[in-house]
Amino acid sequence: QLLLQSLFPTPFLPPCAKEEAEPPEEGRREEALMGELSELVQQVVKRSSWWERHGIDDSIIALNFLILPAGFLCLRSDNALPFLLGIFILGIVHHTVTVKGSHLASHNALTESKSWGKVWAIFFLEVCSAFTAEQAYYNHVKLHHGYTNVIKLGDSSTWKLPFLNRYVYMFIAPIAIPILTPLVALGLLKDVELKTALRTLCCMFLGLYSHYWLLVNVSGFQSVWSALICMLITRSLLAHPYIHVNIFQHIGLPMFSADKKPKRIHLMSLGVLNLPRNALLDWSFGHSIISCHVEHHLFPNLSDNMCLKIKPIVSQYLKKKKLPYNEDSYMSRLQLFLHGYEELMVNAPPITELVGIQ
Repeated sequence: QLLLQSLFPTPFLPPCAKEEAEPPEEGRREEALMGELSELVQQVVKRSSWWERHGIDDSIIALNFLILPAGFLCLRSDNALPFLLGIFILGIVHHTVTVKGSHLASHNALTESKSWGKVWAIFFLEVCSAFTAEQAYYNHVKLHHGYTNVIKLGDSSTWKLPFLNRYVYMFIAPIAIPILTPLVALGLLKDVELKTALRTLCCMFLGLYSHYWLLVNVSGFQSVWSALICMLITRSLLAHPYIHVNIFQHIGLPMFSADKKPKRIHLMSLGVLNLPRNALLDWSFGHSIISCHVEHHLFPNLSDNMCLKIKPIVSQYLKKKKLPYNEDSYMSRLQLFLHGYEELMVNAPPITELVGIQ
């Protein structure tokens, strides 16, 4: 139970979270900055075609489903190379669907229809990812995006397991993500309505059993355990970078209390970090999670391709206004977390006091 609570806590928003008192001129200036940047971004969005806004990312996800049969068929081979290729294909497809697909669906960035957006959210989050859509939306969109790096609300504490040492957490624990995710989801079902819980259970069973059935009937696995082990391997193929990216881009940056957090544009520019582009992770996780995370937190309803398109505008604007635009390499962040694990992941992070934001 402690493990589940540490992995996916479900804190409640305070009934009245008051903003820090600030001079009216400063507040108006910050709102004007966000308004000006939003206008620049909206101009780009309005000039963009449906293909740019949604089509490119939808096609990437569709292409993954199209190559899925090849992965299952490769696993029928007795030769090591085709078999490993099958593992690779299934692993890439799984993470593209469950990370990129689920992330875009949770923000309704796959389509302009809210009704279809809800359908896709249930499909990607519950059928494919074996998690509950309502709790994913609450924890990610409402808390993490609404209170980015605000202590006890959106401070990425979901990813902290202080009872694990640095090497176990960074290199061994990620393998257990495919097992822990449905277990955590089951624990969270007590917080949703009965009909929602029943829907989630049915969707989770459909997704997990379909994966198992295909391994047995298409790939030809003879035993239950061999099929389950293959499921674990493919579903954890990119679990290490998935965990790493989720902590690299927020933890270690300025943290705030609920009553002293800065306005949105400062909150996101201070508390979010971009990693360099990476072909494998860009494909599987999406630009908004890797190289355009700052852009995504400022404009969370945009697709991965649109985040990439507005990246030059956002970076130039923030730098022009002398606001932070955090960027760092994967290896640099990995070394930082290995050396400073106790401070960053075990001890409570210090609250940043911003006096006279310039």
